Amino acid sequence: MAVSEKKKLHLLLFVFIILTVLFFDKTLSIRFPDRVHETSRDKSDSQQRFKVAVFALGSFWRSEAVFGCIPGVIRTTAGYSGGSKLNPEYRSLADHAESVQVEYDPGMISFRELLDVFWSSHDPRQVYGQGPDVGNQYRSIIFVNGTEESRMAAVSKELEQTRSRSSIVTTQILQLGMFYPAEPEHQKFELKQNTFLIQLIGNLPQEELERSSLATKLNGYVAELCPSNIQKQIDAKINEIIKKGWPILREL
Repeated sequence: MAVSEKKKLHLLLFVFIILTVLFFDKTLSIRFPDRVHETSRDKSDSQQRFKVAVFALGSFWRSEAVFGCIPGVIRTTAGYSGGSKLNPEYRSLADHAESVQVEYDPGMISFRELLDVFWSSHDPRQVYGQGPDVGNQYRSIIFVNGTEESRMAAVSKELEQTRSRSSIVTTQILQLGMFYPAEPEHQKFELKQNTFLIQLIGNLPQEELERSSLATKLNGYVAELCPSNIQKQIDAKINEIIKKGWPILREL
């Protein structure tokens, strides 16, 4: 082959390589919409619709379960509130009360309706305790955020007092300060006693279990504290899964 022809082939090959690199460089530089950010934004919008209420009504194991099955309640967290100690712990909570933080959708349930659940789920006339649990950490408290919630809490307390004049309603009404989530072993405590249901929802990691709306409902279900119609619905759903052999319960 002549030298001039070789030079032409080399030149064509060089041009081909340059064009190929430029083409793939532009192709690789294409950016698709970031779905993670869209999901995060949607999640943030949902969270902005939700509100938070905090109550103390005895042992937080039971308190968390009490609110778990209520329609409109998104998730619950056991914790400590009402005291002055920083970072309280279960064995060292000082003047705090065992409490439950309730995240709820105000479009489905109101603060006033949550107050109804609060009053009907414990004995507000028992001094510093509930049933066999006796101590300052088990006292009855409604934590309020602002004057409107304070007014509703006061009105509901007066109504509760009219139901029996023979004893005093001991429930305190306090402005909500810091709420400290309890240690992981205290979250969704009732549900964790049922290993079958834990497996049925996929053995969720601890952090995911704590934030799960499904786990929140099942926590109330295991404690048999759901409204009777919801308790029956969950019974039916679980039985259906067992019969059909579905491996994981994802929603109720």
